[in-house]
Amino acid sequence: MDSENWRAVITAAQAGDRRALDELVAGWLPLVYNIVGRALNGHADVDDVVQETMLRAVDNLGSLRDPDSFRSWLVAIAMRQIRDRARRRTPDRLEEAAASDFAELTVLRLQLEGQRREVAEAVRWLDDDDRQLLSLWWLEVAGELTRRELAAAVGITRQHAAVRVQRMKERLETSRGIVRALDGACPDLREVTGRWNGRPDSVWRKRLARHVRGCGYCGDTREAVVPAERLLVGIALVPLPVGFTLSLAFGGKTAVAATSAGWSAKLLGALTKPAVAMTAGATILAGGAYVVTQPPDAPPPRAAITPTATATSAPPRSSAPVAPTPKSSPSATKKTDPYGTVVDAVDRAPDPNARPAALPRRPESGITSTGGPKAVMQHRGDSVTLTGQGYVLVRWQISPKSRPGALVMPSWTGLKGRLFHVASGGSRRMDDPLPGAPNGYATGMGGPDIGYAVLPPGTQQMWQNEYFYLDGTVTLTQNERGCDYGLIVFPSNRDAVEKDVGEGPAQGAIRYGLVRDTGTDSAPVPQYVTRSTPADPATVPQRSRV
Repeated sequence: MDSENWRAVITAAQAGDRRALDELVAGWLPLVYNIVGRALNGHADVDDVVQETMLRAVDNLGSLRDPDSFRSWLVAIAMRQIRDRARRRTPDRLEEAAASDFAELTVLRLQLEGQRREVAEAVRWLDDDDRQLLSLWWLEVAGELTRRELAAAVGITRQHAAVRVQRMKERLETSRGIVRALDGACPDLREVTGRWNGRPDSVWRKRLARHVRGCGYCGDTREAVVPAERLLVGIALVPLPVGFTLSLAFGGKTAVAATSAGWSAKLLGALTKPAVAMTAGATILAGGAYVVTQPPDAPPPRAAITPTATATSAPPRSSAPVAPTPKSSPSATKKTDPYGTVVDAVDRAPDPNARPAALPRRPESGITSTGGPKAVMQHRGDSVTLTGQGYVLVRWQISPKSRPGALVMPSWTGLKGRLFHVASGGSRRMDDPLPGAPNGYATGMGGPDIGYAVLPPGTQQMWQNEYFYLDGTVTLTQNERGCDYGLIVFPSNRDAVEKDVGEGPAQGAIRYGLVRDTGTDSAPVPQYVTRSTPADPATVPQRSRV
C-alpha cells in the first residue's frame, strides 16, 4: 500500500472507521514490535511496552494533524515508552532477562546465516543506549525508516544522529568479532571465559575485545568482513510471535474518559461492538483485542510486511466478519480445556528434612521410547520420542568444566495428549552445595574455579532427576548451546518415582525429593513445551500454553 492509500486509512481511522483502525494496527504493529523487541532484546517487558505504545497511538490518533507524519510520530512514541521503561526499572528488576532472546528469534525466524546471523547475535553485547539506537538504524538500513525519522525519534539533530550511529556501529563491529571468537575453538579464549556466567555485558565485552585484538587465532577472520549495513539491506521484519495479544479497548479507559480524550462516538461504538476481522495473520476480536494467529511453523516472510514509503502493495486481507472460535480466543480455550493453564514457576529448595507429599496415582500402560530403555543425549539436536501412558525420568548431567556459560534448556515438542511435571528427585537440586567436591565444583551447576552453568532467568531450577507423566506422545530435544550438558531419558514407573523422592538425608543424601503432582489437570507442565514442531526446538517459548 503506497503512502497515499495509508493517508486515507489513517484519516478514516481518525474519523472512527473501525476497519480502518484494524488495518492501521495490523499494518504498523510489526514495526513497533521490532523496534521494542530489538531495543530491549526480547526482555519480559517487550509486550507491555508494545502494548503501551499502541494504546497511546490509538488514544492520541485524533491529535495527529498530518497523516503523512504518522510513521515518525508512532516511532517517537515507541522510543519514549522504551526510555520511560528504563527510568521505571527498580534495582531488583535490573537482572531480569529476556522472555525470548530477540537476537536468537531474529536468526531463526528470518533464517539468517553467516555474517547476517553474526550481526543479529552481536546485538546482545551492546549497551542499552546502543541497542535502542540500533533498533532504529537496523530499520533505516532495511528501508523501513528514514534518517530524519531516526533522528526525530531519538530527539537529536541529523548531524548528531550521524555521530551516534557511527560510534554504535564501531561497538557493533567489536561485538561481531566477539561472536566469531566464541564460535571458534581458541584454547586461550576458554581460559579467559572460565569465570564468565554466559551473559553478555559491557565488562566482558571489553575483556573479550582485548583478547580478540591480541590473539592471532581469533583475529584471523578467514573471510572478508562485510559491513553491517550491507548485510541488513532487504532483511524482513521479525514476525509477531504467535499468541501475541494486544488489547485496544479504550486504552484502559472508561467510555466517558475515552470520549473526553477526543475519541469519536462512532469509534467508541465500533470498539464496543462484537466483531471479528481476520487480517494479515492475526485476529482482531470484539473490544479491540488483537491476537496473532499465524501458525508457529509457517515459513518466515521474505520481505517486510510493514508499510514503507516506497511500498506499493500490502498482503491480501479479508475484512469479512467471521464467527469467533475457541482457536482464536485464549479465554475460550481456557474454558473448554483447562489443561495447561498451570506452568512451572521458580521455587525455592525445600528444607532438606522435609518429606515429600504423597504421589497421586495415575494410569500406567507403559512408555515406549525411540531411544530404548536408556536414551543418552549429549549434543545439540539429539532427541527422543516418547509414546504411551506412564512415567519418564530425565536425568541431568551438567559439565561447566568443559564449557561454562548460559544454558539453553531442552524442549518438548509435537505434544499430542497431556504431559505433566510430577516430581523431582535424585537426592539433590543441581544448585545444592557439594561438600568436598573435586576440581573446583561448588555445586552441580559449577563453581568459581571452573565457571557456572547459568539458567535463563525465570527458569525452574532442575534437580538431578526430573520425573514427568505422559499420556500421549511427545519429543524431547537436547538444545545445548553455551554450557555443556547431557540428558539421559528412561521410561520409568510410579514405584521408582516414590522410591527416589523418598531418599532423604537419613540415607546419606542431601535432601528428600519433591512431589509436584496434584493428581489433576492443574498439575504443572514443563516450561518449554509446545504442541507444534518448530524447525529449531530451541525456539519453544519458556512459558508455554498447551
